[in-house]
Amino acid sequence: MSDTPSDAVPPRGNPYAPPQPPQVPGYMRHPQPRPAWPGAPVQPPPPQWVVVSRAKAPAAIRPGVLWAVLATGVMAALLLGDGLGLNLLFVAIPAAVAAAIAARAAGRRPRPWTLLWAVGGLALLAVPVLRDAGWPAFLAIVAALALGSLALHGSRTWPGVLLGSVGMWVAVVAGIDWGQRGLRERTGGNRERWWPVVKATGVAVVLLVVFGALFAGADAAFADLLSDLTPDISIGDSPLRLLFFVLAMLGALAAARTAAAPRRWDRIKVKPGRARSRVEWTLPLVVLAVLFAAFNSVQLTVLFGGYDKVLAETHLTYAEYARQGFWQLLTVTLLTVLVIAVALRWAPRGSDGDRLLVRCVLGVICVLTLVVVASALRRMELYVDAYGLTRLRISVAGVELWLGLLIVLIMAAGILGNRWLPRAVVAVTAAGVLAFGLASPDALIADQQVGRSQNAEDIDLQYLRGLSADAVPALDRLPEPQRSCALEVIDRGLRDGEPWYATSLSEARARTILADRPLAGADACQKAGFIDYRE
Repeated sequence: MSDTPSDAVPPRGNPYAPPQPPQVPGYMRHPQPRPAWPGAPVQPPPPQWVVVSRAKAPAAIRPGVLWAVLATGVMAALLLGDGLGLNLLFVAIPAAVAAAIAARAAGRRPRPWTLLWAVGGLALLAVPVLRDAGWPAFLAIVAALALGSLALHGSRTWPGVLLGSVGMWVAVVAGIDWGQRGLRERTGGNRERWWPVVKATGVAVVLLVVFGALFAGADAAFADLLSDLTPDISIGDSPLRLLFFVLAMLGALAAARTAAAPRRWDRIKVKPGRARSRVEWTLPLVVLAVLFAAFNSVQLTVLFGGYDKVLAETHLTYAEYARQGFWQLLTVTLLTVLVIAVALRWAPRGSDGDRLLVRCVLGVICVLTLVVVASALRRMELYVDAYGLTRLRISVAGVELWLGLLIVLIMAAGILGNRWLPRAVVAVTAAGVLAFGLASPDALIADQQVGRSQNAEDIDLQYLRGLSADAVPALDRLPEPQRSCALEVIDRGLRDGEPWYATSLSEARARTILADRPLAGADACQKAGFIDYRE
């Protein structure tokens, strides 16, 4: 008899064949895209970067988040629309509270960089509180929103920083769905849960309106106080306030949804380009460095005492020479930053010698670029001395200075490592926007224009009349009738008056100055010889 049991199954196939990988069960396989209907085209799967950056499913929304979102919408509807000031902070605080509650419920804890972005965003919102000019305030608000989005994501890589600064707005649709599901889960379709709150709120509003009106009629001082503290709401601006209510709630929901389950932008990996050979990578950059060195040698000669010869050869005036090359040098600085980024992508990196070569070549180009930055800023200084300071000139000078700081950061990253570089670039940019707003560009322009004029007839009243209330302290030093002519437009805008929460510190100071020293008659501009060709 055989030792093999009669019911044994003999092996099939080649016993010497290599083992096959185990079959994945159907329920564990990635679902294949299917057409929406027979004959419909098959939708391709999403890109890999979308898949890897997806956020996890958030937990159910907390009641505190819902109340904070509602408070954000109410604050926006009541306070926005009359101007910018403390009202932005009043709207931002409940939205930040909603995000904080959602993050804490998700088990997220603040980190140093998160706190830095949050504090920086609030500091940027102080610019509209202090300054009246709209263009620095707009930059500050945009930068504050970007820092707030970064604080919610906590990104640290280049893709994370670039996408995380706007990633909060990707969660708007998801935030609406999250909020709706949370409301349904909290109420459960039961009217008894939410109807008492609605009734209590309605009764409180009625009591405030009735008794507030009675107290206002009984005492004039209380009526003035009440009118100053409460927003002026009319039927005509109801659609605008409803729009602010909806937009603020959507923004607060998106912020809370992002805080609860942010997208993982840091998971996006940018593969470096194929490393080039030393000759292929170094030769173009060495040629560029030689060109920079030749240009800078001429600039150093000109900037430190060689103007007479250069101006005689070019047949240009002092101011024309300063104006001629600033825009070209600004473009050179910007293109150099792009060249460095592209060069790093295809840099040789096979050995320590390759990495040393990359640092040396790019370091030389960075140093030469800093000389270009200094030359551009010097040219702008000369041009401003000749023609005065304007908004465009101070803005482009600020951009040139910012690019120079980026070059310095790139040089430091080449020595210390570049893991901190993305967040450092954001921090320097935000600090620059904050400093630009707090420096009050309109006040600097007015102060420089007034100080450089030899006599009252040299003052550019056409330009000064277009400045904001930030310029009033400087324009107040002008002699009459130029002072009244320069301040006429600003004074007309300040007469309308704005609520206390929409009034900047500069506007309040300007009203005080104009109240202490009223303007001359309506013919001040005619006496000053000013003709407004726009009228």
